[in-house]
Amino acid sequence: MMMKRSYHFHAYQPGDIVYVHDGSGWDPIKYSERLSPVSLKIRDIDVKGRNWTRAVIKAYEYAGEVLGGLPEKSVSVDFEPFTLYMILQYKPRIYAQIVELLGTHVEVVPTTPFHPIMPHLGKFDQEVLARVSFDFYAPFIGDSDVVGYWLPEAVITKETAEIIAKAAAGRGVVFLLDERQFVGLNIPQAKYSCNTYRAGEKTAYAFGRDHQLSDSFAFNTLDVEGLIRAVAEGRVDVFKEREGIPYLIHLASDLEALLANPQQLDRFLGWMKGLDEKGVEGVNAVEFIRRKKKGEYKKLEGECSEYFRINIKDYSSWSDYYDLSVDGRTGDMRWLGMRREDGKVINRFYRGKKVSQLWKYAFTKLFRELNRAIRFGVSDLIKKEKPEAGREQIQKFLVRYSRAFFREHYEYFEMETGVDYIMEPIDGVDPTLAMKLGRIYYLMLLANHSCPRFWENIDTRVTFGNVAVMSKALIELMEVYMKEGLGERANFLLLEYMKLLAFPQLYYDYDLYKLSGLEGWETTEKAWFESLQSEVPKSSYNVVTRAALYTGKEALPDEVKDALGILYNYDEAVADTGHIPGEAHGHWENMEWCEHRS
Repeated sequence: MMMKRSYHFHAYQPGDIVYVHDGSGWDPIKYSERLSPVSLKIRDIDVKGRNWTRAVIKAYEYAGEVLGGLPEKSVSVDFEPFTLYMILQYKPRIYAQIVELLGTHVEVVPTTPFHPIMPHLGKFDQEVLARVSFDFYAPFIGDSDVVGYWLPEAVITKETAEIIAKAAAGRGVVFLLDERQFVGLNIPQAKYSCNTYRAGEKTAYAFGRDHQLSDSFAFNTLDVEGLIRAVAEGRVDVFKEREGIPYLIHLASDLEALLANPQQLDRFLGWMKGLDEKGVEGVNAVEFIRRKKKGEYKKLEGECSEYFRINIKDYSSWSDYYDLSVDGRTGDMRWLGMRREDGKVINRFYRGKKVSQLWKYAFTKLFRELNRAIRFGVSDLIKKEKPEAGREQIQKFLVRYSRAFFREHYEYFEMETGVDYIMEPIDGVDPTLAMKLGRIYYLMLLANHSCPRFWENIDTRVTFGNVAVMSKALIELMEVYMKEGLGERANFLLLEYMKLLAFPQLYYDYDLYKLSGLEGWETTEKAWFESLQSEVPKSSYNVVTRAALYTGKEALPDEVKDALGILYNYDEAVADTGHIPGEAHGHWENMEWCEHRS
């Protein structure tokens, strides 16, 4: 058959950080993890971990064995950099196996560190992260002329695409997306072809996954035979088969989809084997583009050129609340809490009850403000020491700081990690100050994981982690200001930290009651406070207040801590949270809530 198949797996875990320990910035961060034992059933094996992250990292070994048994380069994989770094820290043997797999057997696809929704960040931060992503993946991609790219949740805009394409430094970029993000496929044959996308002044490529088939596997709505037939019989392009033109059916899911139940690994192997027997060759999307460009695969007239240019909806994604779409395409309302097309705040069902998603809008707005406060603070303190330091020099330093943050990863590949190399762009600044500022900036980036806003309930371990890390970044920058004799700026950061403590107050500070709800009630005071309710028995505080207070009781200066003790009860500053609905298949020792056994 001329039909080819591609499968992309996205590997990402946000971690189970509950507290970041003090550090100078000269070394990678150290932190305390959640202790909430859980196990996953893989075939007939119980994979146990002290928390969800540890259990999944152990389970990656089995997923890696499956991928290693597939034909070479038939699938592509991305590992979010902090996830891969945690694997190196926790399970060096599994890290070595993954590195070998990525180096020889599967197509490696760079992705953004820390898994933020890229278009929700400022342009400066997007540029830093884009450059770091290619630097982190340099040992794997080498001098490849075409590379894939996985944006977190596939959320894309023209500006973000241009930033990624520029950071690729002359390489062609293939954005791996979802077909529901495309705006108009001009001819019927375009869907499975080498399509182009304009990323600023550069021409990129784009493949959209077949979401129905991908979800049928991930959510077990078709058996193996049904999956085989759906591809080999249900996606045939008769014209291309007749003309001898190769075309590609692109599929994608989280790597965790292989771990969703004890039989998933064998279901996937059975599916791929069945497609092989039907003559549907496995070729990953990036390699497919390479072969089309080199002429190894016959092309339709105009394929891989401007004639096959498609448009992609700004802020579209691969996993939105599609039932609320007004144009048949996805958006980012899952993370924003409102629909961009009409500004309506949405609601979702959680535990059998409708819950307003207004908290997501407030959370997004607040973290943009906190990101900006830290970014400006870091830049200003560098310029205080070196007034001539420009935007590019500061950005280059922050990109190079990844060599300190992910040091063991770079050392594994014998890449430069020395302080002189990191400091070279801002030579003349006190290294002690600069490395501390680099650490603070990266803590801020680490606090921007997308997953708190993925789920309908705010009270989750991932929300706690983001807030705890952001709180530490603010407090550490506050302390730097105090040491530099800039008390007024330190006070400003204390007020920014207080926004986390007083998160419920944002309903009034942000005038959230003025927004419109999808059904009207979503922006009422009652809906707001109900959405923030604690899901744990040991604290009445909402999870944002709880996490900020948990960090503050350890990290704040004594005089500030004492003052806040008048307003808040530190006994209720616990790291317990509610469970994530998508992790209900795990066998938790505490099924009632996601505890932290301190």
